[in-house]
Amino acid sequence: MVAATVAAAIAADEAERARGRRAALSFATIAVVLGLPLWWKTTETYRAALPYADINGLGQQPVQLVVPIAVVFGPGSVPADLPRPLPFRDVQEMEISVNLRTSVMSRYEMLYRSTTGQEEAALAAATAREADAALHPLQDTTLGSLTMYVVPETSSLLPQGINVYVGKHRSALVRAGGSLAALQAQLREVTEVMSFTASSIAAALSDRVPGGQLRPDARRYLKSSLGYEITFSLLNPDPKSHTVDWDIEGAVNRYVKPVLDKLSLVANFSVDSQILYYAVLGVTPRYDKESSSFLLSAHSLPHVINPVEARLGSSAASLYPVLNFLLYVPERSHSPLYIQDKDGAPVSTNAFHSPRWGGIMVYNVEAPASPQASLPLHVDVDMARVMEVFLAQLRLLFGLSWEEVPPKFLLESPGNEGLADWELDHLLWAHTVENIATVSTTLTSLAQLLDKIGNIVIKDDVASEVYRAVASVQSAVTELSLGHLHAAFQASKEAVTSSERAFFDPSLLHLLYFPDDQKFAIYIPLFLPMAVPILLSLAKIVRETRQHTKEPTKMD
Repeated sequence: MVAATVAAAIAADEAERARGRRAALSFATIAVVLGLPLWWKTTETYRAALPYADINGLGQQPVQLVVPIAVVFGPGSVPADLPRPLPFRDVQEMEISVNLRTSVMSRYEMLYRSTTGQEEAALAAATAREADAALHPLQDTTLGSLTMYVVPETSSLLPQGINVYVGKHRSALVRAGGSLAALQAQLREVTEVMSFTASSIAAALSDRVPGGQLRPDARRYLKSSLGYEITFSLLNPDPKSHTVDWDIEGAVNRYVKPVLDKLSLVANFSVDSQILYYAVLGVTPRYDKESSSFLLSAHSLPHVINPVEARLGSSAASLYPVLNFLLYVPERSHSPLYIQDKDGAPVSTNAFHSPRWGGIMVYNVEAPASPQASLPLHVDVDMARVMEVFLAQLRLLFGLSWEEVPPKFLLESPGNEGLADWELDHLLWAHTVENIATVSTTLTSLAQLLDKIGNIVIKDDVASEVYRAVASVQSAVTELSLGHLHAAFQASKEAVTSSERAFFDPSLLHLLYFPDDQKFAIYIPLFLPMAVPILLSLAKIVRETRQHTKEPTKMD
């Protein structure tokens, strides 16, 4: 009876131990099979897929700039050595090498034809300006396209000594040069003036060009941007002596608005103005006894901007580049004030410009006829003269200069619009190429950053912006190869917008500064109380199993 009771107790105890082992193994199995994968999945850093291969290929993607050109021969201007009868097509290509890995191919698709009846009537005008105005409705107005009318060598349409007349739109009058080779050489010069040159493309890709291969002024032009802010400031350091009145609103509407309306295709512009009192230049001018005036030398001009810029306060909260145009009325004790160039000669406009910043003009006030004149003196600013200087500086900031025009070229003034149609195309060519390069650099930097740091979250909206930027860049390159400048520029702007949204998305920084010690501080209090009993039970099971295997088996 006692033996039976003992055996039953031993059996019950063994069953209880077996049940405990099964329970411990079940908890461990559930924790390992279900708990750990579930925890790993719910706490992993979400990283949406990105087109890394496409991004890496953007830098090596060939860019081809196609310029459609119509060469129209007037009566008596057809060269005798044409390869075949009119009309016919020809293609000329030229490679623009930027660096060892980057090159741009320019392709000029030429259509040679004769004039129509309407074009012949327009070319019979008395002057080149009248002919250009009459030919404008008959031309292809597509952005990036050019039309060149070849007139006889003895034509009186062009002034004496002038071989090329470039109008306000997208056409030029070219004097026939005898042979086709001479004419093509002249047409090549006209094309570079009216579209792009190797130097302008290199300036647009200045970040990729070795510094020694760039022109001195290549980095002076404004970088391509989706928008610009223009600030006109009147600096009156001596309000006790001068009461300055400037009609800035009327001047902006009359002189600046037509220019910005035309540039609205390139970027968005906003204009504001301000008057700053007691704002001095920060540089003491030198008094010249011979001229009884004060002088600012060329080497002192860079020191003028910094003290003034601290008072402007316009670029602190701006998302876009700010262009500052300052009209400075010198104080009475430093009047008149003149700016000198590097050779010591007075600057005719009494103004200077700073690359990628803006310009300053000194506006001198005539001294009163009587020394006993009451102060302050009332000054009415000649806004036409001031705006002429500021608009010229604006053109220089955008790289629109006529200093590199070949000899025997005559360029028609754009008038109130501030820039000709072909100058707008010149900006679009350069900005489109620059936008493509900028997006390629931005996406490559972003891809390298995300590949290097694995705990950065990549959300779906960030990935979609990256995909959109890649697709827009590829579309821009395709449109350029088809000669569609407007569509290519719009696609490049969309690519810049998407790439900047992806690169500066705040979600990329959420887990960037989440160190390992914080992970341990969070997970140890959560998992340790649960893991210790399971681990101890598993250790006990292993120990009992080993002990059981060591016990000798009883033989009856």
